[in-house]
Amino acid sequence: MPLLELAGVERRRGEGEGAFTLAVEGLSLREGECLAVTGPSGSGKSTLLDLLGLVLRPDRADAFRFLDQDVAALWRSGGDGGLAALRSRHLGYVLQTGGLLPFLDLRENVELSRRLLGLKPDALTGELLARLGLTRLKAKKPRALSVGERQRAAIARAFAHRPALVLADEPTAALDPPQALEVCRLMLELAAEFGIALVIVSHDWALVRRLGLAEIRVLPEPGPDGCRSRLERVADA
Repeated sequence: MPLLELAGVERRRGEGEGAFTLAVEGLSLREGECLAVTGPSGSGKSTLLDLLGLVLRPDRADAFRFLDQDVAALWRSGGDGGLAALRSRHLGYVLQTGGLLPFLDLRENVELSRRLLGLKPDALTGELLARLGLTRLKAKKPRALSVGERQRAAIARAFAHRPALVLADEPTAALDPPQALEVCRLMLELAAEFGIALVIVSHDWALVRRLGLAEIRVLPEPGPDGCRSRLERVADA
């Protein structure tokens, strides 16, 4: 059974000439599977991530299941509590800028997702810090970290509560090419080790191909009612 499955899902965004509709006719993700989402700016990549992250209500959803939960039914019934529980326990996020809280040190930022869930500390935090080369920096505030160090800390935080799915929104946008490659490889290693599914949104098509990731491309197509974007799985080279 897939971890995540969507069919006949649509969401319209914007008004006037800038309006577009993202149409997901079919998308499934297995436990531990890693997937890249590419496409031009404004095509709907972030909209897709917001849908997968259960923060954006679809306008239409013939089927939308996550961890065998009927997400479409939860949206229809106004089940915000059930959606919030799925988001907090089973999803992890890596933002473009890291998104670390400036008043917490690095270790406290990494542990935040576990603390908010009421989970007791375990050895995973220390293991993640060591794997990501952050142990010596654990007492530093975000302002004392480099861009690459903040992004590695954001990765550690996303994985610290052992979610089922990690969503990464342009996680390498602020990094130079060597750092971008390192950050993506670290995420892939962690996902493989812990059996966590991973979806990475990226403008860097060359990096996606270098990493050998399965790829879904968001393709915008002009129409009389505005742009309509669809998903297309890219065949292996």
